[in-house]
Amino acid sequence: MRSDGTTGNEMMMAQPANGATLDALDDATRELVRLAATLAYGSEGEVHDALANAVGRLPVVWVEELLLQTHLFAGFPRALNGMREWRRVSGNRAPSGDVFPDPAAVRAAGEATCSEVYGAMYERLRRNIRELHPLLDEWMVVDGYGKVLSRPGLDLGRRELCIVAACAAAGQDRQLHSHLHGAVNVGVAPQAIGAAIEALEGVVPIDRITSARLLWQRVKGK
Repeated sequence: MRSDGTTGNEMMMAQPANGATLDALDDATRELVRLAATLAYGSEGEVHDALANAVGRLPVVWVEELLLQTHLFAGFPRALNGMREWRRVSGNRAPSGDVFPDPAAVRAAGEATCSEVYGAMYERLRRNIRELHPLLDEWMVVDGYGKVLSRPGLDLGRRELCIVAACAAAGQDRQLHSHLHGAVNVGVAPQAIGAAIEALEGVVPIDRITSARLLWQRVKGK
């Protein structure tokens, strides 16, 4: 049994969500989004404070899933440092039972989740990434969308809002543009997406928030 009450078998592949996942940005999701930005951009002290503030305020599984996916958008060093700090401030031990299903199930889950995020652009995305390098396509689908973003514990809508926050914080506008579309595609309401961007004030430099606002206006206008 994990510290959050789930078993290893429960931490396998999730089915992609269907329908609206977030109609509005509740307080807990707002805090999670700000934490995602801090993990991607903040100093060690800021990461410590944000994680300490999350103790008892956010579900343990939300924080741990966010920390796991941070390596995809902010790199392993930040993910490792964040998880180390989380263990210190929360007192939660690492789970002992997390397992992956068979490789075919991981791939199938990754393809399904990636397709849901990218919608009509999915086939074009796969083609474009393969043209960059076939291994990047493999890692994106199997490792990124399969092993990480298809996990349960944190729904796909909240995952996408956290990705939006991380990309905005890191100034990665191309990926931010894609995941703003992704949030819409997985059913996050426009008002929740806009509120998530505004929630970054005080965490992300104002010029990056301004850029995110402009990109969101473009996405909404399509």
